[in-house]
Parts: sequence; C-alpha cells; structure tokens
Amino acid sequence: MTVNTPSIRFGNAPCSWGTIEGFGEGIPAAQMLDELVQAGYRGTELGDYGYFPTDQAALRTALQDRGLTMLGAYEGVYLRDPALHAEGEARVLRVARQLKAVADLGDPGWQPLVVLADEHSRDAERSNNAGRVTPKLALDEEGWTNFTAGAERIARAVRAETGLRTVFHHHCGGYVETPAEIAEFLRRTDPAVIGLVYDTGHALYGSGGSDPAMVLEVLERHRERVWYVHFKDMSAGVAAEARRDGLSYQQAVGAGVFCELGRGVVPFAAVLQELKSSGYSGWVTVEQDVLPGMGEPLTSASANREYLRGLEGAGA
Repeated sequence: MTVNTPSIRFGNAPCSWGTIEGFGEGIPAAQMLDELVQAGYRGTELGDYGYFPTDQAALRTALQDRGLTMLGAYEGVYLRDPALHAEGEARVLRVARQLKAVADLGDPGWQPLVVLADEHSRDAERSNNAGRVTPKLALDEEGWTNFTAGAERIARAVRAETGLRTVFHHHCGGYVETPAEIAEFLRRTDPAVIGLVYDTGHALYGSGGSDPAMVLEVLERHRERVWYVHFKDMSAGVAAEARRDGLSYQQAVGAGVFCELGRGVVPFAAVLQELKSSGYSGWVTVEQDVLPGMGEPLTSASANREYLRGLEGAGA
C-alpha cells in the first residue's frame, strides 16, 4: 500500500512587505495578504503585533476569506536579563492567543508556532559585529543560564495556556547567532519543550558568511530539533562588504545582505533535498527582508515563488 505523506508547503511573511520589527510599517495588511496570495503562497506569519487585526474575529475573517494558514509569529525577548522575562512572557502569550484563535484554519496538518528569539540589536557590541561574532562576545555561564531559563519558561507558559509549541530563532545581531551558539543553546534546553526554526540566511551570515556548506552543516547537525524552516538567501558580495566595512546588523540588512532567493549563495536545492530526505513535511516560510524603499514586495515575492517552483520542478 502506498502512503501519501504531506509535501513541503511554502508561505511568506509580512517582513517581505516591509513590516520588520520596527523598521517600518510596510504596506497595509489587507494589501499585503492579497499580494501574498497573488504571488502564489497559501500561508503567512502574523508579523508585528498590531499589523494584522488584533480582534480575533477580524483576524479569522482576513485569513479565511483568502484561504490562508497561519504559520506562526515572531517575538523577540531580551532573554539575557531575567528581570525582563515576565514582561517578555506576557507579550509572547498575547501573540500565542492570536495564533490559537486561528489555528483551525487552512492546513489541518499544521499548528502555528511561536517563534521566540533574543531581542537582537539590543546590545551594540553584538549588533555591530553581526556576521563576524567571535567567542569573546558570547554569553558567559550566568548569561547562558539566564538565557535558556527564560526561553524554556516562555515556551512552557505558551504550551500550558494555548497548547502551542515554541521554536527558537537563531538570529544575527542577537546572542544565538553562530553555529557554536546554536549548538550550545540546544544542548542546554529540553527538546520536549522547545525546538528550532532553521533559517538558511541567518545560518550562513551567522557562520561568517563565507562558506555556503555551513548552511547544510547546521541543518544536518540539528535536524531532529528543527520544527520549522525559514528560507532566506544571502549575498556573498554584501556580506564581504559588511565584514570589510564593519557594518552593523541593521546596516547590512539595509545594504541587501539578504537578497532574493537564487541571487545569493545559499544552496537551496541541497537544503530542500535534505529536508525531504529526512522526513520534514511542514511549512517553509520565505523571508525576503524588504525595508521601506528597497523594492517592490509583490515583484520580489513572486520572483521567490517562481524560483521555488523551479526547484520543485527539478526534483529538489
């Protein structure tokens, strides 16, 4: 008997339309969702809280009318400081309630995930050295203890109140960026409590940005903890310029370090093959950081979807 397993599905996120953690408000949410569908995607993330309707009935209508699945929501918390864990937990739970309210829509095989991250760019030393972090900039023992305790506290609270799972986002400009830091975070946290969202662009830029093979190495090493995936490409040229000129994380993003899929050096065909061969059958969310003034979001999102169709057609 042949068993049909769900295939990998592709979504996109408000950051691809210019709504990126306070960088800018992007375009109106209704237009963004319409263009997401027009570009060929059937799943979205929540984006910054307040960008989509905060009224849960209105949020349901916005998704249901377009046949969309809610994939998850990113929220940054300054995990290094235990005094801020309670406030961070409250913000994350507010987001988790929104996710739970629409969890039954769209794909019946998917439950939205809380995407928890360190509040990156809060510490200038880390933000200013994104893409070239050295061990001396890493957390000390006390820092790691506080950081991981905060992450687990929040993940447990999310599960207790909403039943949803939490994945941690390794992120340049924050305290878990390099391959060594990703491994240390996962070593110190309970795999039953918190998983990993594997981000191709952050994996490569966070490893120094010069060896595309690191993308696969990070994935293969931690595949059992990967519950969710972000596809983001990286421009080798801009990454080299950022290292040479000492650009901060925000400056590198503004310069286009994370480019359209296929225009950089992330080996997406190999990544997709590894995901499929290892049994991943969830959603992959495209993140094309389009800051206000950088380009046309619909054009970029459409180009990224066409690139992915090419990979699928090639059997990747």
